[in-house]
Amino acid sequence: MAPDPTIAQVTMTLAAFAATGATPRPSGETLEQQTKRIITGIDAQLSDPTLATQGEWELVWLALSPANANMAYLARSTNGSNEFAVVARGTDADLTDILEDLDVGTVVPFPDSGSPTPVYVSKGAMDAFKRVVTARSIASPSPNVTLAQALTRALDSAPSSPQPTVYLTGHSLGGCIASMLAPYLQAQTWPKQPKFAVMTYAAPTAGVQSFVDYVNSLPWVIDERQNNAYDLVPHAWADLDTPAGWYPSPGPQATEEVKLLIGAISQRTKGNVYVQPGTLCLMNTGYTSLAKNLVNKTTQDFLGQVAYQHANSTYLDLVGAPDVPSGPVVTDVTPTFGAPGAPVTINGTGFSQDSKVDFGTFACAERDVVIDPSGNRITAKAPNGTGVVHVRVTNTLGTSPAVAMGQFAYGGPAPVVVSAVSPTSGRVGTPVTIHGSGFANGATVHFKDKVAESTFVSTGQLTATAPGQLDVQQTVNITVTVGKATSPTSPADEFTYTGR
Repeated sequence: MAPDPTIAQVTMTLAAFAATGATPRPSGETLEQQTKRIITGIDAQLSDPTLATQGEWELVWLALSPANANMAYLARSTNGSNEFAVVARGTDADLTDILEDLDVGTVVPFPDSGSPTPVYVSKGAMDAFKRVVTARSIASPSPNVTLAQALTRALDSAPSSPQPTVYLTGHSLGGCIASMLAPYLQAQTWPKQPKFAVMTYAAPTAGVQSFVDYVNSLPWVIDERQNNAYDLVPHAWADLDTPAGWYPSPGPQATEEVKLLIGAISQRTKGNVYVQPGTLCLMNTGYTSLAKNLVNKTTQDFLGQVAYQHANSTYLDLVGAPDVPSGPVVTDVTPTFGAPGAPVTINGTGFSQDSKVDFGTFACAERDVVIDPSGNRITAKAPNGTGVVHVRVTNTLGTSPAVAMGQFAYGGPAPVVVSAVSPTSGRVGTPVTIHGSGFANGATVHFKDKVAESTFVSTGQLTATAPGQLDVQQTVNITVTVGKATSPTSPADEFTYTGR
């Protein structure tokens, strides 16, 4: 028999569920449609016995704030432990967007904390908190009620013994919001007085010293913040200078561009000194968990490594919990150009029979979509559209991210993309094979800003010879230009010089 999961494994799994369906369907959907899609996805995961939650939790309430800014849900255990979990999800956005958009230049009072004396938090955290506590469910098991009202009803119907325990949890900005929901909920009067526990993951700071002093004075069963030692986000906003010195061997090390970016973001505090509440529990202190394909000293590798270290899947691995089911992923499409109505094959993973397909903001008609039982291929007819668009797939678990090899150009020419280079390192003069799409006879290959001698092999392959560089100990991007179109850069096109 498998050992019982730890509190960290259960709460991090519940926190990961909050990312379900966070991205609205590209062709558009109402808040009610997205809410129903998220509820279906979370219900399916809560009932999954192979996850750390062991199928022993059920959804009680869920709400999205207007414009899908924030989300929270309430779940309860079904195994007799009389446990509840309030789970917050922050803004679904790029990491740098999260840090840049969170208003930390202004501190405001937090009157909902229950503190007899004023405590202060950032205006950005306060705005996020308000969106969660005022949100009303549209289509959850407890319709048209707020979080506090749903928890009141749930506790009222709960047994008196054992004493109810309410966990506050969330990942990233969701963890920041959870740290504010915790004192807010503890200050309320409940039909059956519960115990409260706080377990946050990768949370940026919410408030200054007055907020932390008050939160730390309250009677928590647990009050922990579980952080990956090499996750940038929890260092906001207490010590953002630390990540500027990352990463240890094998890297990546911060470029000057990265240091300037972090420095600019840290200035947004305007002198406010932020502090983290709770007991810090650090993981990955030896930097043994890393994305081994993102170690070059480039800005894109550094930001890619930051995203990996912050990801839900990384945190689940660090606490020893099974990963949650992933949403759909598009790897490539073929052909990459054509007219409306053209048949297109979409390759990837996680395609379910309820999957919907969008070409940019244009939806494919359901009758024009055929999903292979393998879950790895979809055939669809291109809907009406113009320009170059990303082909994306949406189901109850989420929406596939936009990827370079998943682009479709109406009317052509095919998008020019470099998907891989081989080898990825070598000396000046090394022959390199370049894989991708949209290549043509006469294409120009650049290693950084140096033109390389190249040979056209096919629309998906070129060969080139690494040209000399002023610095032959650096990592450069390989780009391909066809006509006026040049491939976008990514970690997949990097080549590292090892000498002359």
